[in-house]
Amino acid sequence: MSHHNCRFCQHPLQYTFINLGGSPISNDFLTVEQIDKSEKFYPLHTYVCDRCFLVQLPEVESREHIFGDGDYAYFSSYSESWLKHCERYTNLMVERFGFDRSSQVIEIASNDGYLLQYFQNQNIPVLGIEPATNVAAVAEAKGIPTLTKFFGVQTATELIELDKQADLLLGNNVLAHVPDLNDFVAGMKLLLKPEGIITIEFPHLLQLINQNQFDTIYHEHFSYFSFLTVERVFAAHSLTLFDVEELPTHGGSLRIYGRHSENIKLIVTDRVTELKAKEIAAKLDIIDTYLNFTKQVESIKFQLLRFLIQAKNEGKSVVGYGAPAKGNTLLNYCGVRTDFIDYTVDRSPHKQGLFLPGTHIPIHSPDRISETKPDYLLILPWNLRSEIVEQMAHIRDWDGKFVVPIPQLEIL
Repeated sequence: MSHHNCRFCQHPLQYTFINLGGSPISNDFLTVEQIDKSEKFYPLHTYVCDRCFLVQLPEVESREHIFGDGDYAYFSSYSESWLKHCERYTNLMVERFGFDRSSQVIEIASNDGYLLQYFQNQNIPVLGIEPATNVAAVAEAKGIPTLTKFFGVQTATELIELDKQADLLLGNNVLAHVPDLNDFVAGMKLLLKPEGIITIEFPHLLQLINQNQFDTIYHEHFSYFSFLTVERVFAAHSLTLFDVEELPTHGGSLRIYGRHSENIKLIVTDRVTELKAKEIAAKLDIIDTYLNFTKQVESIKFQLLRFLIQAKNEGKSVVGYGAPAKGNTLLNYCGVRTDFIDYTVDRSPHKQGLFLPGTHIPIHSPDRISETKPDYLLILPWNLRSEIVEQMAHIRDWDGKFVVPIPQLEIL
């Protein structure tokens, strides 16, 4: 029995979606000095609300600690496929809604300006809102005006006083990251011009369940949304979702399109009706669906451990590829340390030379793989699997094989 209430509808939370045990904050990479000190583990216990079906993680650490202390490790600009996605999005918005020099585009959680640069290239006025100071500084250096604040009603009110409101208000992979969901959506309602449009992208709970993506559960992700639930959240703030797209990014995301409920010029599309029907067919409106998830997740853990134990028994070496937050959830939940995985590699120089939280697996540059010639390369950011298999194809020179743990363990 939990003593928490739903962060959207305040109903008491009493049902577990998945309890992944204790885990450190997943982007808290460790230095060589830190690995001999004690480390803080937090419960990674997600609940599902049986009234609105919001899957959620109660807040265990302040957002200031996670995102705002000046060294948040995630820079968006490292993945080429993600940048292409952003450029396509920009062109789509300009074509469909006709944004131009007289429009104002505002992005919440704008990171290093990875997306707004494409609007700016088309001479469309932009403003980023980004709480992490180190990341915001990179955007400013590129000439992208950035406000260093968390977003909510207060920040929206300050912007309105400066006569700034949005024709396009967007947020990618931020809705899941806000502890005070109602304050965040209420802020969007305020900041949106009467005819303005909101687009938000977030991982789709339907895919998380179908594809066993339990490793996308970590402390920075407070909420996990189906379309049915997110529609309720926006409706509670007089915002209507008039369109939706299913996207391949991050293992399966939704891009929702919102407008003021009063703005009836934009008609609700068939894609909305179809997706709701699809979610109801998948029984996302029934509590039992959520209660079955634990068994699915345990089976993935057993598959991975069985593979690793067998590889070790055969004297084979296994190394990781990537140091994404999701990899830390997976490795900590499965209890996998350097007994099974010698090291992992990451292209980001910010992570090289550090150690994964909890498991203390060292992070090297990808060059290390050609030096040690491992038998297996375990792909931790499975959403980038084709990109990685292409980049690392040379492991086949020594008969190295790729392993993907999710949705099912697969040796390529």
